[in-house]
Amino acid sequence: MAPDATRTAARSLADARPLSYWLDDPGRPAARPALTGDEHCDLLVVGGGYSGLWTALIAKERDPGRDVVLIEGDEAGWAASGRNGGFCAASLTHGLANGLERWPGDIRRLEALGARNLDAVEEAVTRHSLDCDFERTGEIDVATQPHQLDELRAWHRRTEELGLGGLEFLDRDQVRAEVDSPLFLGGLLDRHGVALLHPAKLAWGLKAACLRLGVRIYEHTRGLALARSGAGTAVRTPYGRVFARHVALGTNVFPSLVRRVRPYTVPVYDYALMTEPLGPEQLASVGWRNRQGLGDSAHQFHYFRLSADNRILWGGYDAVYPYGGRLDPALDQRPETFLKLAGQFAAYFPQLSGVRFTHAWGGAIDTCSRFSAFFGTARGGRVAYAAGYTGLGVGATRFGAEVMLDLLAGRETERTALALVRSKPLPFPPEPLAWTGIELTKRSLARADRDGGRRDLWLRTMDRLGLGFDS
Repeated sequence: MAPDATRTAARSLADARPLSYWLDDPGRPAARPALTGDEHCDLLVVGGGYSGLWTALIAKERDPGRDVVLIEGDEAGWAASGRNGGFCAASLTHGLANGLERWPGDIRRLEALGARNLDAVEEAVTRHSLDCDFERTGEIDVATQPHQLDELRAWHRRTEELGLGGLEFLDRDQVRAEVDSPLFLGGLLDRHGVALLHPAKLAWGLKAACLRLGVRIYEHTRGLALARSGAGTAVRTPYGRVFARHVALGTNVFPSLVRRVRPYTVPVYDYALMTEPLGPEQLASVGWRNRQGLGDSAHQFHYFRLSADNRILWGGYDAVYPYGGRLDPALDQRPETFLKLAGQFAAYFPQLSGVRFTHAWGGAIDTCSRFSAFFGTARGGRVAYAAGYTGLGVGATRFGAEVMLDLLAGRETERTALALVRSKPLPFPPEPLAWTGIELTKRSLARADRDGGRRDLWLRTMDRLGLGFDS
C-alpha cells in the first residue's frame, strides 16, 4: 500500500477491540462449573464447539433416555465456533468443486445430504428457539480479475451440464446491482445453499438446548487422556474422570485424544475485522439489499457479509501456519494482517471511506489435506471422532455429529456408506517438511493470483497428490 493508504488503514483500526465481535456480547451465558470428581454416563462428548454440541443434542433427540455428559476445556463456543464468519453452507465437501474432484461417484448423494442437513439446521433453529440471527440469504462468489470471471463462467457451464449446483451467473452490472464494488466483474449466485447466522449465539443456543434436554455440561474441564474401563472408556480430566460406554470426540483443531489421528490436521490461523454499524446512506451506497454472503474467487480470498445490525465482517486472505502446528493465544492477534485487510477493504468499498473497525481477531482452523471432514472410530468402536472441517464447519458439523453417532451405534446408514466417511485424507508430514510444504504452496498460490491463475509446477504436483491447499 502507498504510505497515505497505510496511514488511513491504520487510523481505521485505532479503536478495534482485540477479540471476536461475536463473543463480545453482554448476553454471553455464564460458564457451567468444572467437573470435580467422577462421572458415569452412556455417552461422553468431548468438546463444546459446534461438533460436540450437535452430537450431544442429536444423541438426546434420538434417545431421550440416553445419559449424556459434555466436557469443554474452556467455555462453549469460545474457539472456532465463536470466531468464524457465520456462513452456514449446505456443502459437506468444502464446495461442489472439491466434492466433484474427490468423490464423483457420490456427489449427487453428498449434495442431497448437504441440502437436507442445512434444512435440518434451520429446523433446529426454529424448534429449539435458537436466537442466532439465522438468515437464508444465499451467497455470491465474485470475480475481481478477468481470469476469475472466465473460471466462474466455465464452472457455471459445467454445473449446468451435470445438472448440479443451481447456480446463477451474474455479469458485471448484475453483480454490482446486488452489492456495489468497483472491483466486481461478475459472480455466481447460490440462492439456496448458504445461510448466515451469529456463530457464537448458535453455540450458546445449542448449549441451552442441550441443558434443557438433560445433557450435563462441565466447562473449564479439559479431556486429558483416554483409558480402558471395563466394557467402556474413561476420560481423565484435571479434577476427575468420566466413565462412559461411548465417547465422541469433537475437539477439531485441538490435539485428538486418539493420537494416531493427529497427523491428519494442522492449525491454520485465519483473521477477520468487523466495522462499526453502517448508517442508511452508507448502506445505500453499497446496495446489499438481499444481504447475501460474499467471497471472492482468488486463492487468497476474502469472505464478507452483513451482521444483523448492519456491520460488515471482512475476513480471510492471510492463512498462517505456525511452525510445529503450535496453538498459541498470541497468534489470535496479527497487526500486519489487520492492516492489510483494512487496506483491502478500502479498495473494495471506496464509498465507505472513513468507516472504522470496532473488532479485530483471529483463530485457528482445523485444516486437513482434502479440506472436508474425516471420520473414524477407535478403542473397538467405543470412541468416534470427526475433524478436519477446514473452515466450513458451521453447517457440516451437524452432519458430522450424525456420522459419529451412527458409527458408535455400529449401524450402516446412508451416511456411513459414503466414501467421504470411509476414507481418510493424506496425513501431513513431520516438521520441517510440513511447514516447508505449506509455505511453498502459499507462495505458489499467491503467484497464481498475480499471474492470471496459472498454476506452477509445485501446485500441479500437489494437485496430482491430492494435497491441494488453499487459504
